[in-house]
Amino acid sequence: MLTIKDLLVGEEAKITGFSQCDPHYRQKLLAMGLLPGSVLKLTCIAPLGDPFQIVVRGSVLSLRKSEAAVLTLEKIAL
Repeated sequence: MLTIKDLLVGEEAKITGFSQCDPHYRQKLLAMGLLPGSVLKLTCIAPLGDPFQIVVRGSVLSLRKSEAAVLTLEKIAL
């Protein structure tokens, strides 16, 4: 199981699902476009390591480590 912390800036990954989290929080992630099967790209990590900036489905999002930790990913080979 891969998480966003395992990606380097510029790498892409496919969202495979969510780890254990509150159903309301999962619904918020889904509403932001973080759907299973969607491809995200890690574009930036803040200097102190939190938050992460990602691009998913044409939208730029910033997520804290704790928020992004619930995403399970599969790295896409370039």
